[in-house]
Amino acid sequence: MKRYLNLFDFKQKVNYKTEVLSGLTVALALVPEAIAFAFMAGLSPLVGLYAAFVVGLVTSIFGGRPGMISGATGAVAIVVVALAQTHGVEYVFATVILAGIIQMSAGLLKLGKLMRLVPLPVVYGFVNGLAIIIFMSQLDQFKDTSGDWLSGTPLYLILGLVLLTMLIIWGLPKLTKAVPASLAAILVVFGLVSALGLDTKTVGDLASIKGGFPPFHIPELPFTLETLTIISPYAVIVAGVGLIESLLTLELIDEITETRGRTNKEAVAQGLANISSGFLSGMGGCAMIGQSLINISNGARARLSGIVAAVALLMFIMFGAEVIEQVPMAALTGLMIMVAIGTFEWVSVKILNKYPVSDIIVMALVMIVTIFLHNLALAVLIGVIISALVFAWDNAKRIRARKRIDENGIKHYEIYGPLFFGSIKMFNDKFDIANDPKEIMIDFKESRIADMSAIEAVNKLSERYHNVGKKVYITNLSSASHKLLIKADKMINVNVVE
Repeated sequence: MKRYLNLFDFKQKVNYKTEVLSGLTVALALVPEAIAFAFMAGLSPLVGLYAAFVVGLVTSIFGGRPGMISGATGAVAIVVVALAQTHGVEYVFATVILAGIIQMSAGLLKLGKLMRLVPLPVVYGFVNGLAIIIFMSQLDQFKDTSGDWLSGTPLYLILGLVLLTMLIIWGLPKLTKAVPASLAAILVVFGLVSALGLDTKTVGDLASIKGGFPPFHIPELPFTLETLTIISPYAVIVAGVGLIESLLTLELIDEITETRGRTNKEAVAQGLANISSGFLSGMGGCAMIGQSLINISNGARARLSGIVAAVALLMFIMFGAEVIEQVPMAALTGLMIMVAIGTFEWVSVKILNKYPVSDIIVMALVMIVTIFLHNLALAVLIGVIISALVFAWDNAKRIRARKRIDENGIKHYEIYGPLFFGSIKMFNDKFDIANDPKEIMIDFKESRIADMSAIEAVNKLSERYHNVGKKVYITNLSSASHKLLIKADKMINVNVVE
């Protein structure tokens, strides 16, 4: 069953059976998620389903991470819900199109490499937060239509079916990998409910998924500066959240598969997908960590699984709605709980006592913001900023100076550690201007001048020595530090010794 699949610039050995079966499993899991996210945004279920199809298909074909699944997501739904309530669905479509243009621009400008600036504790916090969100979102299935917790027979029934689903997903791979465990679990539970006539929630209880091919639709709204002012803030946030979630998911899949995806290509594909979604009556979306992990855990590694998932979803909408609406929600709930368990980075708990306290705080803070605010972009931004500040503080404390006077009476200060805005105070404290000899040599062999603040600090130090009739010489500058001083030559007065 293994052959080579060549789609555009991608060529990979593909197991067609695994890819197709995994794609069908993912398609089943996409249905309730897309409906739920559409409801979350205050939109029609078909708006979410169309987005799942369009975004999933475009990113599967053009994306930079084969095997990763994209579709309608809660992250996007949370951003656009206020816009949908105040201005309507047409403004949502326009926002998604503008967000796509921003994402494509980010990819074309090669901004995907900025993901290297995201530290591991931020990734752990982000992933753990998403895992908890995925788990918590399944708890609604244990409530009745009035929002009260189930009790008695209905509760025991759904608990039993959920646990059966989880048991099959956990145990079947230990016996055979011929069929994806998640698909087998859904089929077994579906067959059991149908054969015994069990009264339990189904996909159809959420909403009807019957529809046609996504209609091409230019957003009906005034093309004015006022409209642009309304949608721009939402578009920027959608673009940012979408890229962050997609590129972090890409990094996670890279780690699991021990391969390397292409971040900039994925950014362009996400942008193209959202532009297409906006014109095809979809709410937009990004990478879906849960469905991506379902796909990867099933053994899928190529683009084909994502294409199959998207096409199968469209077939469900157009021709198979009556059948899919009978799928028990208990099976999909069990599947998503297993995804949540697999998503959580348990290693981050095992080695908590080995992490620096600052990293633990960052990880916890990112996780908390992700869970309670559902603002993934804000969570990651906060984590990166705090990590950067901690790094700057740690490096600021590392600067030190070794002092000696040579046979000519010149005092040497050998500087160790980077000189930048955070270490200037400690740098200045190393010098004894009043008691130093007439000539001072500052050796930067084991240090470097990193920024404008450092240049100004060296310049002011030279001025202070000059004011008391003493000379300062700078020596052993790195090439990068030397270039900084050369650029600032007209602004400073420093004696540099080659």
